[in-house]
Amino acid sequence: MKLAFVEEGDGPLVVLLHGFPENRRAWRQQLPALARAGFRAVAPDLRGYGDSPKPRDVDAYVIPEVAGDVIELIESLSSVPVVLVGHDWGAVVAWNLAMMRPDLVRKLVILNIPHPAAIARELQRSWPQRFKLLYQLFFQLPVLPELFMRTFGRLILRRAGRFTPEEVAERVQQWRGNLTPMLHYYRAIKKSRGMMRKLFRRIEMPTLIIWGEREPVFNPSALEDLDQWVADVRIERIPRAAHFVQTDAPEEVTRLLIDFAATPTTALPPTT
Repeated sequence: MKLAFVEEGDGPLVVLLHGFPENRRAWRQQLPALARAGFRAVAPDLRGYGDSPKPRDVDAYVIPEVAGDVIELIESLSSVPVVLVGHDWGAVVAWNLAMMRPDLVRKLVILNIPHPAAIARELQRSWPQRFKLLYQLFFQLPVLPELFMRTFGRLILRRAGRFTPEEVAERVQQWRGNLTPMLHYYRAIKKSRGMMRKLFRRIEMPTLIIWGEREPVFNPSALEDLDQWVADVRIERIPRAAHFVQTDAPEEVTRLLIDFAATPTTALPPTT
């Protein structure tokens, strides 16, 4: 499944994966900066979004299938491991791709999504976390989520991040004809979780988590004790940013991305 993508620059490859309800334009402020810093920055539309293919079957949106698209893209663009960046659903894909194909990823950057195992842990021990994720059950219903997004999506974006009126209008426009495949990510959650549990392995490559501290969905406790799943993890917190951290604090996110991508990788001792 060939993904549509945009790219800027020439040099080591950085692949940036967007989330819901955006598209490759989520990285509009990071792409040119990465290019100026000497990287080849590539931002695809994930399947179901933008100009990429839109399968009708819900099962086509399980995370290993979506990650497979990105694996194919990376293999077509680079013969060496890349820096992989993900936000929201793109971060879920990035976490899992790093476990599925660690040979393709030399560094991992995650924006405002905890490790999948940490999310599962928080769901088991925290009723507030369960409550915050109830919206996912609503998004799994037929028809109603599409109607909801058409009616209230513009208002949600205005409240969720520091989007300009033009950016809100652009996103609402790209939802036309795309809302159902975009929402299929939620409808495939149960099957995705079962498949992802079988893929869990410790992530060895250096990992940066950029966290907007005004995150409305995930509890801060989901960032605790990550070393059992990620060998080399660093967390950078941005107090004034919420879930759409690359929009709320674009300059700081871009600086962190470039600094992390440019720092030479230090090999970790093998785990036992």
